[in-house]
Amino acid sequence: MDAAADGVPPTAPAATATTANSDLDLAARRRLFISQPSTLATRRQQAVCVRRAHKMYGSSKNPNVVLDGLNMTVPKGSIYGLLGASGCGKTTLLSCIVGRRRLNSGEIWVLGGRPGSRGSGVPGPRIGYMPQEIALYGEFTMRETLIYFGIISAMSKGDIEDRTEFLLKLLNLPNASKFVKNLSGGQQRRVSLAVALLHEPELLILDEPTVGVDPVLRQSIWDHLVDITKNGHTTVIITTHYIDECAQAHMIGLLRGGKMLAEESPDYLRQQYNADSLEDVFLKLSVLQNMGKRRRSSIAQEIVEQVTVPAISNPALDMSDEQHAAEISGEFGDNISMSSAARDPISTTAPAAPPLPPPQEIPTSFWYNLHVMQSHHLHALIWKNFLWMMRNVGVMLFIVGLPVVQILLFCYAIGHDPTGLKLAVANHEMSGEMIMEQFCPVHTGCNQTMLSCRYLDMLVKNKSMVVQYVTDDEMAYEEVRKGRAWAALVIQPNYTASLMERVEDGRYAEDGTIESSDLAVRMDWSNQQISQLLYRDLQYTFFNFVGDMLSDCDVNPKLGRVPVDFQHPVYGYRNPNFTDFAAPGVILTIIFFLAVAVTSGAMLIDRNEGMLERCLVAGITGPEILLSQVVTQFTVMLSQTTFVLIVSFYFFELTLVGNIWLVVALCILNGLCGMSFGFVISCAVDTERTATYVAMGSFLPIVMLCGIIWPIEGMFPLLQFFTAFLPLTKPTESMRSILQRGWGIDNPVVYNGFISISSWVLVFLVLTILLLKFKKG
Repeated sequence: MDAAADGVPPTAPAATATTANSDLDLAARRRLFISQPSTLATRRQQAVCVRRAHKMYGSSKNPNVVLDGLNMTVPKGSIYGLLGASGCGKTTLLSCIVGRRRLNSGEIWVLGGRPGSRGSGVPGPRIGYMPQEIALYGEFTMRETLIYFGIISAMSKGDIEDRTEFLLKLLNLPNASKFVKNLSGGQQRRVSLAVALLHEPELLILDEPTVGVDPVLRQSIWDHLVDITKNGHTTVIITTHYIDECAQAHMIGLLRGGKMLAEESPDYLRQQYNADSLEDVFLKLSVLQNMGKRRRSSIAQEIVEQVTVPAISNPALDMSDEQHAAEISGEFGDNISMSSAARDPISTTAPAAPPLPPPQEIPTSFWYNLHVMQSHHLHALIWKNFLWMMRNVGVMLFIVGLPVVQILLFCYAIGHDPTGLKLAVANHEMSGEMIMEQFCPVHTGCNQTMLSCRYLDMLVKNKSMVVQYVTDDEMAYEEVRKGRAWAALVIQPNYTASLMERVEDGRYAEDGTIESSDLAVRMDWSNQQISQLLYRDLQYTFFNFVGDMLSDCDVNPKLGRVPVDFQHPVYGYRNPNFTDFAAPGVILTIIFFLAVAVTSGAMLIDRNEGMLERCLVAGITGPEILLSQVVTQFTVMLSQTTFVLIVSFYFFELTLVGNIWLVVALCILNGLCGMSFGFVISCAVDTERTATYVAMGSFLPIVMLCGIIWPIEGMFPLLQFFTAFLPLTKPTESMRSILQRGWGIDNPVVYNGFISISSWVLVFLVLTILLLKFKKG
């Protein structure tokens, strides 16, 4: 009997007689499935079953509808060609099928289960997925790429090697040791196809697999797809730009505007729509769809007359939107030409469908998906991460060396007292010749001769100031006004005599004597740090000058000091430096933000190259990705922390009074917190630029508000409350107490820092897992 005469879809051109029987069987099973009531068993007769699928993006006020009540049925053991223009929803539909996106409404069944449900194996090893993009690491060789995905699929080493050799030969690829980045675009796509074919999945989903492929090789790929579907154990869904290429498929679905225009065998469609090619079929169905959507609009009569309306009613095209919605509201409302099995002659002449298996649980071999972590997944991910590091040695050396460079710059540039500050001195005790020669004679011992020179000599010896002698007061002030000096010092002609008279007369000294014995100083206060240093050194040097002079004359030097005795400090030093204050916060900041940069970059590389999506479809879970990144990035962070601490405390000998191991532990926790924050950024944003903006935007508030460069007690009261909840506030206080006070873990200030940073690590890790799980679109 002629199959075409009975309404049976003719076989594909490349199919054999066996394939023809298979086509007949598939069509019969599909029609029987559609006519039966909804049961779990009937769903399992299909590889993919989509019903009433709605998917939209954007807000409810301005939605972008991608899938609009779509129905789709893919029988097991078939090649299903999904055709449609760019933007019609093909990629979104495939993402929903593999469980990476969620429908707004409707249902999807894949291989007998719901995608993403426990034990379904979808996403997982039951699916082979080739996305539109290459989604491969350019730094890996073809063999390493296939080894990586083979380990994910729990394949043995021997099986991976055998399949690698077979696929390289099948796809006409060069030597397996060649790097992916050195391949041509067409070769890279073939490697991507090899990854999908590697573990011989039950459902093979190929998104544009033959773009840029030689016609002979394209036919070889199609022959292989036909071959692997003969036994009924493998189902293929393929999208392609070459419409007539899908003539070799058992069944095709024509997708337009988020709706399925038709779903039949290629020859059956050409016959029913009296078309020479599938492209003509698509054109006619598109016109009919437009007629259904715009019934009152004017359509060129000659175009309408050229469209041969099929004998079988087409509810998707010739009914109103309300009727169409009612039609598909049933459990198994079908697409074009499949609304009723009674209208199809094959329902009475085709071979009976295989008996339906009784309802049963999902096969126990897939219950391992219940486990959050799987050892072979972690093995593959960690191996991949370290291999990437080995292939990017220059990048890794920069990443490890950068914190060392930063701490070197900090220790050399920050916290040291300024030196060589110019002081313009108008000393009227000096003669004009002395001023010309820039020489002021110093007399030691109990000698009251030109005491101003003795004071100035002590001032120069502390190396903070350079004295420049000028002839008059106004010239000294002019040096400051023009920025050539930081301060002007004026000493009266009778300074020595007035100073001695002031000391001897005490409260009875005359006003003129007191004024003549003063050192008149005018400063440039525009720079607070330098001004404070000059203010301090001018006073401290004077106290030392008076004390030394009194000691030389056998007088108690305390008589020349302020009657406040600052004894040895409880913590720190009498002359603290800014380096010791800022070092704890700077060390933690360097470790924290470098960890942020490294981890966010690593995750975004995976995402932007498509590897993250491909791995998730292969069954990798968010916690597995997170743990693998923690393990590999922890190694990098640990090396960074080690070098930073060695440089800080061994080479520069920063103050360290407490336990060094508490410092190490706090730095490691701080690095983990930075890593976790980097994971959150990489999962929340889509591009490296946005990640950079987020990291930079968080850097300045943390540096300014966490007490790193200025005490929290000096901030606005509301900010003081807010800063307590930032990641580095408590750890900075904790580390500062360990380094300069020597406090242990039993002190509340210390252990609060450990509690705070540990809490932030947990918060960031939980956010990362949630973003990996739910940010699917």
